[in-house]
Amino acid sequence: MTEYREKREAAPEEAAGESRLPSLRLLAGFEAAARMGSFSRAAESLHLSQSAISHQILQLEAFVGQPLFHRVGRGVELTFAGELLRQSVARALDTLRRGLDRIAAYTDPGLVVLVGPAFLLQGWLQPRLPGLHAAHPDIIPLLSTDEEPGLADEVDLDLLISPRPLATEGWEDARWLRDEWLFVSSPELADRLAALPFERQNEAARLLRLEQAGLPDAVDAEVRRQQRRLGVAAIYDDAQLARDAALRGHGVACLSLLAVDDDLRAGRLRALAGYPRLPGAQWWLSRPMNALRSDAMERMFEWLSSAARPAPACAAGGG
Repeated sequence: MTEYREKREAAPEEAAGESRLPSLRLLAGFEAAARMGSFSRAAESLHLSQSAISHQILQLEAFVGQPLFHRVGRGVELTFAGELLRQSVARALDTLRRGLDRIAAYTDPGLVVLVGPAFLLQGWLQPRLPGLHAAHPDIIPLLSTDEEPGLADEVDLDLLISPRPLATEGWEDARWLRDEWLFVSSPELADRLAALPFERQNEAARLLRLEQAGLPDAVDAEVRRQQRRLGVAAIYDDAQLARDAALRGHGVACLSLLAVDDDLRAGRLRALAGYPRLPGAQWWLSRPMNALRSDAMERMFEWLSSAARPAPACAAGGG
């Protein structure tokens, strides 16, 4: 024990501060030797000489002030202190490896970080991702939701979908999708409503009212008008909850076309005849002029621009 205390006293700079840690090199050598029960095999696995591993173990033992191994035949076994350290080091190295594995995905040259509102990514983009993968199999979209994105130059992103141009130096803004608001219901409810005169439709359904900040004035006014005519079944402050209620046949909802685009195409929802369709936001697609992943970003930008050119939905029964 004395020799280890002397070695620690010989290196007072290492003893300063409670947050001191041995180097990762020493810990990796120790973990390999502890796992394999042999300095020579640990040296082979780390592409080092046996003397180098032995020297690392001596340094680590001097650092902790305890013997970590004792020799057994041609191998080594951990002391009690060594076993305690092995458990901690094994957990720490495993955490580090998993962290590095996670980071590796973010260094893929095909990664493109796209930030946009949840309803649009789910209702419009998500159903079209197979088309992106077919056209550009190397692109890995990282989708992040943000209803009110902040300053783009403060966030690590490649593409941004927002309801207004950024007008920020170093960024390019392009008009993208134009939204629309329409009244929808489940197909079964739509059939029941169609069988009634317009003035009697309140006998079959009530309104699923969306109370959402930023709702266009014309949309809010029309929703209030329909509320007086139909009555209210429920009030929601989240568009996805209102959409879910409409899918379940709970009533009539006025929703963004981009939020229900795939539902309309698949026939899960139907645009109601006789109800107005109202203009919504002009959505913009923005990108930095200089980016690390410029090739993948450029191709995804062009793909998104191309995918937006057709009409967003074929809403049968709309009026």
